[in-house]
Amino acid sequence: MAIIHKATLSPSKLELIAGYLPAQPWFIKEGAAELVGAYRFDDPAGEVGLETHVVTSGGHFYQVPLSYRGYELAGAGDWLIGTMDHSVLGKRWVYDACADPVYIKALAAAILTGQGEAEQYVDGETEPRPSTVTVKGTGTLDGDLPPLSASAPVSGQDVTIIDAGTFRLKVARVLDATADVTANFAAASEPQGELALNGRWAGLDNPVELASILPA
Repeated sequence: MAIIHKATLSPSKLELIAGYLPAQPWFIKEGAAELVGAYRFDDPAGEVGLETHVVTSGGHFYQVPLSYRGYELAGAGDWLIGTMDHSVLGKRWVYDACADPVYIKALAAAILTGQGEAEQYVDGETEPRPSTVTVKGTGTLDGDLPPLSASAPVSGQDVTIIDAGTFRLKVARVLDATADVTANFAAASEPQGELALNGRWAGLDNPVELASILPA
């Protein structure tokens, strides 16, 4: 469960993302970034915010996972996107979540166990807020996750690869919104191939592969 505070952010998330995108090797520099939607994972410790944004620019769709922390993440300075002032939580350090071990574990868990996005509750409200991007893993693991380690992510033309020790995680950066990755998105327990996280948002005809697991 993710708690959303009624807060003012300075700079905004989209402003941070807009400043981050042009320096990425997978970004095609055409047009200004616009937010399509987002989904969240839960940090069981309740310390790290995990929010993945889908943005569009120049007709292309991009996936930007962010982690929000109340302190600096040791050894992750190269993946610091910026800091923001949160009117409720104070100063927040915003990272490319692919370098954050909390995100790596949450992503792997979603793929392997067939989880979806975290439910979002606005602080003080009792009904969950609908997610603007819905996701579902294709795995069926019922038990403990394999041991995971975190290493520096490596980004290429359209993906980021994270060596997690037991396996590698492939995070799609440029999203193919035309491919039908499953015959039935609701039947994610019957994967069409690799272990993956699939997602969709309003106006999308078919689910899109957002991430997958590769052999180590």
